Amino acid sequence: MSARVTWTTPPQPVESSRWRFPPESDWPDQDLIAGGADLDPATLVDAYRRGLFPMIVSGLPDVMGWWSPDPRGIIPLDGLRVTRSLRQSARKFDVQVDTCFERVMRECGDPSRADGWITQEFIEAYVRLHHLGWAHSVEVFDRAGTLAGGLYGVRIGRFFAGESMFHRQRDASKVALVGLVELMRSSGMTLLDTQWCTEHLASLGAIEIPRREYLRRLSDAIETPHF
Repeated sequence: MSARVTWTTPPQPVESSRWRFPPESDWPDQDLIAGGADLDPATLVDAYRRGLFPMIVSGLPDVMGWWSPDPRGIIPLDGLRVTRSLRQSARKFDVQVDTCFERVMRECGDPSRADGWITQEFIEAYVRLHHLGWAHSVEVFDRAGTLAGGLYGVRIGRFFAGESMFHRQRDASKVALVGLVELMRSSGMTLLDTQWCTEHLASLGAIEIPRREYLRRLSDAIETPHF
């Protein structure tokens, strides 16, 4: 696997959010913490710093939900499971970073995918965040130069919030994840958030930890300068 895995330039400062999320001490004993607000860059950065992420509330398409699952899914950077067949697949691809962020996000938001939640509003918001240097994509191309898979998420300091991934060719999204983990390790990063721990992610090494433990690790990770 050849990889051009380097982060882009440091993020631009964002203004203080005009919204105030409830303090952790007031969070309900459920995954959905709050509703409302917007997807402005300042709101998003503040939310991720607090351990929250946005997603539409099922059945209420006009309500922006802010979530913090308990337990929380993460992939330990030393715990990613890379099988022999995945290593063989990886040799067929080229991994790059931040070459076509919007395209990756649109692929992740393909409306034909089950349980799709990435709307045009989300795409526009995260593209803005990408232009400001906070959101990143990892792309996987085949030898013909065709985009085969990828993922995107948000980086703050030593923390990366994985948002979504896709594949058009076998194992391509897994190869993107391998590339991300390699980049995070080489950059001294410590926390890869997967939000929930699905059966698929668990097969790749994802685990669940209590929300309180996640927030402690998050605090440690974002204290470090971005680059």
